[in-house]
Amino acid sequence: MDNIAKNINQLIADGSVDIFIGYVKGNDNRAKAAFFNISDKVDNAIFDASCTQNLAVYLHKHEIKSFAKIGIFANYSTLRAIIQLANENQIKAEKYIIQTMNKDSQIITFANLTEVESYVQANRPAPAAAMIQKLDSLSKMDRDERWEFWSKELASCIKCYACRSACPMCYCSQCTTDCNQPQWIGVPAHGQGNFEWHIMRAMHLAGRCVACGECQRVCPMEIPLGLLNARLNIDIATNFGETAGMTLGADYALSSYKVDDKEHFIR
Repeated sequence: MDNIAKNINQLIADGSVDIFIGYVKGNDNRAKAAFFNISDKVDNAIFDASCTQNLAVYLHKHEIKSFAKIGIFANYSTLRAIIQLANENQIKAEKYIIQTMNKDSQIITFANLTEVESYVQANRPAPAAAMIQKLDSLSKMDRDERWEFWSKELASCIKCYACRSACPMCYCSQCTTDCNQPQWIGVPAHGQGNFEWHIMRAMHLAGRCVACGECQRVCPMEIPLGLLNARLNIDIATNFGETAGMTLGADYALSSYKVDDKEHFIR
């Protein structure tokens, strides 16, 4: 990984970036986010299969936004999230130096978001077989069986909001769950409150989720939250022809209206 360290060092040394967001080794052979602004820490930088965290979650944090020029070493999901955040006017491309590494271990520096768009469209990975199998299994259940499945899964939720904290698309200055006047979502972790929280969050992500799987990865109770978002992603793509984070300038499906929108899914 010497080439990664050398690359980041150069960007810091010549003033191209004020801070660089990347990865270092964490516990249990997992990678974790790292923030570089001085060269003596850069030697620990890595980028490999363990680098699964979506680093775009940090781009809208006020501690990071205060820097004038920001570099980021992005995996595929992070690139998609960057496109979606740009579509939602949450980031300005000129403030960032965006890089990734291709299959030949070559560092790619994107000149603009159009190049990022071309890259994600050309390098879209195959859907995970395990996720497809679980979605197929859920689709074969009747309504009562699905209700029983999710009632059991969501019963273990402790309302820690780790899913919200890890999600690059959860950037509201005040979440609905933090609003007490009026209180839309109950505070206690109980059956109804858990359903209200996860259904509300899934609906807010419908048409915006970039399928990074961070919500499910960080859940301490191992709730398969990715299934909810994956199902909605399929419905949005089928009914509106949109996939989040793949195309610059794409409208958010549930906030736009077209006279020829299909309505057969309304029951």
